[in-house]
Amino acid sequence: MLARILPFLGWFKGYTGAAFRVDLVAGVTVALVLIPQSMAYAQLAGLPAYYGLYAAFLPPMVAAMFGSSMQLATGPVAIVSLMTAASLEPLATAGSEAFIAYAVLLALIVGVFQLALGVLRLGLVVNFLSHPVVNGFTNAAAIIIASSQLSKMFGVYVDKAPHHYETIWRVLEGAVHYTHWPSLAMGVGAFIIMAGLKRLNPKIPYVLVAVAVTTLISWAIGFQHDAQVSLEAIQSPQVRSQIQAYNQEVKRINALGQERADINVEARKAAETKGDQSLDVMKLHQQASMDTAKIELEKGKAHLLRETLRGYIFVGVEHPDGRMSFYPEGQAPEGVKGDGRVWRIMVGNRGLDQTKLRMAGGGAVVADIPPGLPTLSAPTMDWGVIMQLFPYAVIISLLGFMEAISIAKAMAAKTGQRLDPNQELIGQGLANMIGCLGKSYPVSGSFSRSAVNLQAGAQTGLSSVVTGLMVVIVLLFFTPLLYHLPQAVLAAVIMMAVVGLINVSGFVHAWKAQWYDGVISIITFIGTLIFAPHLDKGIMIGVVLSLMVFLYKSMRPRVAKLSMHEDCSLRDAEHYHLAECEHVAVVRFDGPLFFANASFLEDQINERIREMPKLRHILVVANGINDIDASGEDTLSLLVDQVRSAGYDISFSHLKENVLEAMQRTHLLAKIGEDHVYPLASVALSAIHESAHMDSDEQTCPLLNVCPLEEVHVVGGDQE
Repeated sequence: MLARILPFLGWFKGYTGAAFRVDLVAGVTVALVLIPQSMAYAQLAGLPAYYGLYAAFLPPMVAAMFGSSMQLATGPVAIVSLMTAASLEPLATAGSEAFIAYAVLLALIVGVFQLALGVLRLGLVVNFLSHPVVNGFTNAAAIIIASSQLSKMFGVYVDKAPHHYETIWRVLEGAVHYTHWPSLAMGVGAFIIMAGLKRLNPKIPYVLVAVAVTTLISWAIGFQHDAQVSLEAIQSPQVRSQIQAYNQEVKRINALGQERADINVEARKAAETKGDQSLDVMKLHQQASMDTAKIELEKGKAHLLRETLRGYIFVGVEHPDGRMSFYPEGQAPEGVKGDGRVWRIMVGNRGLDQTKLRMAGGGAVVADIPPGLPTLSAPTMDWGVIMQLFPYAVIISLLGFMEAISIAKAMAAKTGQRLDPNQELIGQGLANMIGCLGKSYPVSGSFSRSAVNLQAGAQTGLSSVVTGLMVVIVLLFFTPLLYHLPQAVLAAVIMMAVVGLINVSGFVHAWKAQWYDGVISIITFIGTLIFAPHLDKGIMIGVVLSLMVFLYKSMRPRVAKLSMHEDCSLRDAEHYHLAECEHVAVVRFDGPLFFANASFLEDQINERIREMPKLRHILVVANGINDIDASGEDTLSLLVDQVRSAGYDISFSHLKENVLEAMQRTHLLAKIGEDHVYPLASVALSAIHESAHMDSDEQTCPLLNVCPLEEVHVVGGDQE
């Protein structure tokens, strides 16, 4: 019992010093990959880079200690990071305090849901995400993730559009006019280093090398070169007035947003006392809708001003006293010489501080990382926000777990380790729940880092504990070294990592298996791309299509016409082009007989009666019927009455025990007659053949012209 509650106790059975040394090396190796990756994935999630480190020290340790896989490396991953950003975008601005608080709360919700599934042994719920759906979504997500980093690679800043493809178009338009070439050079250089070292020797921590080299170059050349100036330093009345106008728009948006929030709170309180349909509640909702319309109008104006301000390129002039003045390009007075840099105003989604305008004359870097560990605290519980986040949390939980368990199964196949999916759910759930206390956002198992862990020879989950401790050491002592890390390099790290997620062969494989699986995969892929950043819509499209196909197949299972094959087996007559007996119809129903398809069996039997004018006996080979409900039993009872009242006879063979017991309980077996229920098709045909062919003019019966009946066996359903 203790070993089940604390699975990590099993690590130390027969544990040796040699195994510890291997785990130590593996843990350090994974940490060298995890540290830069986690910072990059945090930015993908819309969080400051150092929140990736917060998500990289507690979750790996907890997941390893309470999961069942010895080599699974847990932490920030690309798809879960992207889903986190998509989930929180409607609620708060990326990077804001509210956004960070919601990300931590989301980790808690995801953890609770995963833990509940694991404790209740419901790991099979992940099967609702079929392989074609996951393949389509993963390929689309890889493209979305890679393209979302283009703005950092080009060093341009644009507002996000309602759809991801519109945002990328804005980025490309911006790149045409004002690409920051040093940023692009840093990103491309990181690509070259990582690709080159990976090809040279995959065991080299190529990500860490790329980060170290580019950070050193960034520090040496002064890659980041910012200046804080007052509004008066901008030597253009037009630009100054546009900055003031933009600040006014932001103030109006914030005021309307606060007013709408107050109205929504008032509406919730009124609904609790007066009901949802009361006149007061309806008026409040109308006021909130009007505020929303006003906010959208003001946002449009603010967007135009932001785009205008971001488009300005300035010439910087340094005065003898150290002050800086900035002239729009082409407007500097004659004889005034600039400092040779290209300057821009850094405009985010918030208002601009007119006393401390940030002017960028270089590239973007990670900048300050708070030293030390985050303060351990529980996230603030807001039930309204929790209900909004819950649908996203369910999708993230299932996607994250599917990614983790797929990786764990692949490694278990190589190591021969026993894997418990429900225990893995518990481990992942606890990792997210405990991780949120350390300001972590949702995490999952990483394919790339797990592969590194396996290649390094990790023996137990202790390697993941070492990885977490390495991150702690970095947070405590080495954060200043990451200040000059270029954002373009983090973008390159992400783009390099997600290349492995693109799997075109998955579409081909799904299509070859079943054409409709290929269609579902392609539609999920296209839907995810179109609806991004609302990634949940793409997944839901795929899930709905999969369920529709499942329901259609369940409602219309295959009803095969059987006849004798030359190998002495009853096979599908249509598939093998076999002749059929004129007097005996042998049919096989492939599926459970229940309310959704019971009438379909009746229709198929009636169709056989219409098609065969000389029909005398129907034999239902029931080895494919593995279950029956009340509707199926009732339909079968009516079918027996109809067939016999029409002058035909009907028999059954290969009835399974549970189906036979249901027939006995409902007295259907007595109606059919135990002398009409046979264990094997060969026994049934031997019993009914002579009476069915009495006075027959059929020259040669296809059921007898190949081999004796006692040698007959059935192919299809459960093979006999």
